[in-house]
Amino acid sequence: MSDVGASDGVTSAASRTPVLREPAHQVSRQAVPFWTVSALLGDGVVVVAAALAYFLIPDVPGWTGLVVLALALAAAAHVALMPRIRFRVHRWEVSDTAVHTREGWIGRETRIAPLSRVQTVDSRQGALMRLFGLASITVTTASAAGPITVDCLDADVARDVVARLTEITAATEGDAT
Repeated sequence: MSDVGASDGVTSAASRTPVLREPAHQVSRQAVPFWTVSALLGDGVVVVAAALAYFLIPDVPGWTGLVVLALALAAAAHVALMPRIRFRVHRWEVSDTAVHTREGWIGRETRIAPLSRVQTVDSRQGALMRLFGLASITVTTASAAGPITVDCLDADVARDVVARLTEITAATEGDAT
């Protein structure tokens, strides 16, 4: 993997200002079905609860049915669109000098953390993630912005990234502050 740093960007000849490039790697393709099932489960609970309330509570105003229908349509759009948009946006890269991520599906957030600031590297794999062969890594830094998380990597890739980050940060001088 290439380094993330000022020398990695494209430099404008006129201004000599480095331009930040996007991180090199996408998350696993399994992220799309994982995010779809996650959204379906979460949104499904809300829609079913709203529908049950509508049908089981006596004397509910008639317009409440339209609210439940609108909620169901919004949930369907969320389940259909969010995973695909999120997959196109989420990117990550780990180099010998930094961790670089970009995420979001409505808003966008780009984070770069120098490895000299890394305090811990953790991995997480919930039950649903295990079904899809995915894992996430969290890099905690000495930053007020909080940790950097790379969601939905193939489990083997996540293990390799954690091992690589551990090796690099162990060899980095400094106290991560």
